[in-house]
Amino acid sequence: MATPLIAGLSVAAAAMSGRYMIRAWQTFRTRAAMPRVRRFYPGGFQGEMNRREAALILGVRERATMDKIKEAHKRVMVANHPDAGGSHYVASKINEAKDILMGKGKSGGSVF
Repeated sequence: MATPLIAGLSVAAAAMSGRYMIRAWQTFRTRAAMPRVRRFYPGGFQGEMNRREAALILGVRERATMDKIKEAHKRVMVANHPDAGGSHYVASKINEAKDILMGKGKSGGSVF
């Protein structure tokens, strides 16, 4: 007596899960292609900053022009300025990255 009931419930569960999977697949296929979101540098800072890391911090190429470096520095500093709730450490690293990319060398580096 219980065997037909269990078999019926199993068939109903399989049908419902199949229906769910078909609808999910159709929704996935018909949605608009989302543009790729720009990903930020996920790692921590190296002990000695180099041009590659400085370019990653500011989001520019290593051989970017002075104007692009200044614009990127301003954009990143507005988002991370200590007076606006940002970190002093991150702000010092952003300034160090700008100095390295602009060719000013290392002026003592980060305070931290």
